[in-house]
Amino acid sequence: MAKQKPVVVISDPQAIRALAHPARQRVIDELYNGKVLTATECAEIAGLTPSAMSYHLRALEKWGIIERAEESADGRERPWRSKAASLRIDSTSAGAGRLAGHAIMRTAMNGVLEQFQDLSEDDPWDDVSTLSRSRLWLTHEEAVRFSKELNDVVDRFKKKRTQTDHPAGARQISSLYAVVPIDKAPEES
Repeated sequence: MAKQKPVVVISDPQAIRALAHPARQRVIDELYNGKVLTATECAEIAGLTPSAMSYHLRALEKWGIIERAEESADGRERPWRSKAASLRIDSTSAGAGRLAGHAIMRTAMNGVLEQFQDLSEDDPWDDVSTLSRSRLWLTHEEAVRFSKELNDVVDRFKKKRTQTDHPAGARQISSLYAVVPIDKAPEES
């Protein structure tokens, strides 16, 4: 098996648009969580027919987001897997790519909201659920460092753990943070 890259960074506007489809996002979530799935299994997750799902999987493969895994035991269908340990979208693209990036963000944020809503009041892990929102006054260099350090914290805790490879007693935790410059950029002096 070929070694996977640590992260796939998507910046091409067409690739970002390819990610914007909700069915593709559901499948990407599963594949990037360490699952290896056939087109039929992906179709069940996304609520599509296997032939429609195959179309979406080939599009994701075209943009280097997923790849074919080794053949299944019966050899009838080759499953799919993530191309890397994680996926990052570079939101600096313009036009339709930027709009597609916004659609992806909206779907991700709505998903986190649903996860908060689905968390039972008597869940013993409820004490770790949190949402933090802050406004910071940072220079550009500080904002770059802040964003990198947040990514480093997530990577440190991720520890290459997956749906199929994690310690006993571990539970899947969803995290979401955003670093978004607001207001007008300052005049450079």
